[in-house]
Amino acid sequence: MENNLRQVQENYAKIQENIAQAALLSGRTPEEITFMAVTKTVPPELVNCAIDCGIRLLGENRVQEYQSKKDAYRSGVPVDFIGTLQTNKVKYLIGNIRMIQSVNKFSLAQEIERCAGKQNLIQKILLEVNIGGEDSKSGIPPEQLPTLLEQISEMPHLQVCGLMTIPPPTQDTRFLEAMQELFLRMKELHFPNVEMNILSMGMSDDYVQAIQHGANLVRIGSALFGARTYPLSHA
Repeated sequence: MENNLRQVQENYAKIQENIAQAALLSGRTPEEITFMAVTKTVPPELVNCAIDCGIRLLGENRVQEYQSKKDAYRSGVPVDFIGTLQTNKVKYLIGNIRMIQSVNKFSLAQEIERCAGKQNLIQKILLEVNIGGEDSKSGIPPEQLPTLLEQISEMPHLQVCGLMTIPPPTQDTRFLEAMQELFLRMKELHFPNVEMNILSMGMSDDYVQAIQHGANLVRIGSALFGARTYPLSHA
């Protein structure tokens, strides 16, 4: 474990340096970029090490895993939900997490609105866009985004804070460019309960390029914690 902790510290420092350089190249300051630590399959000891290094935002992919680990994390560090979310699990997140980044359809937004309304709070969300049109990924098609934004803007317990995407794994930056253009177009629309301030784009393999194309929140897991180790499934 000691070696793993030291590796997280070294990885954190290297990623911070890369983020700073990418931010400056894109005409921004490093402080404008949020470095999220993605914690899927990562033991709490390593997550807390990252927090001690300076991480100020965690990203969870699975509701059940989040529930099993959240009490072991350092207190006071907010958590965003970034994975595919089923409507029947929304109730476990409302009031516990900062933001749901993976809202990809109207029915999911409706359930978040219902659960947030029951607690009389406003839930921050991002809308997930399938910028590459991949069948294997969730997310709303770009052309449907204005309609969904308008529908959600009428929900009093939701606040849209921006967009999230997982571009296709390619060295070609055209999907990053397309997402940046889409984000800027959506900023020009004016709906109530919509503040288009966050572009969550970029993971371990492409966060530098994503920052250079306008991302201000990057979601980094394996580059920080090492390759994921998945538990063996049992038939």
